[in-house]
Amino acid sequence: MGATLEQLKEKGLYNPDTMALDGVLLRIENVDFKFNNNIFFEGSKYRSGNGAVGVEVTIQLKDNRWKSKEAKMTWIS
Repeated sequence: MGATLEQLKEKGLYNPDTMALDGVLLRIENVDFKFNNNIFFEGSKYRSGNGAVGVEVTIQLKDNRWKSKEAKMTWIS
């Protein structure tokens, strides 16, 4: 489902008592298209206030397939 956190809250998919979603919110931010068929982006995964993680990922187009070239966790809650 394509939705923001606010839209998920409006649909009743967020429990304010536990700060948890009925599912996982994935966000992709700061996309930078690099040379040599590389794309760098920052993203995050949110399940609850104590279940979120941020990542930086570089993917590369090789043999007509996108593959992860490098990935690192940048923060965790």
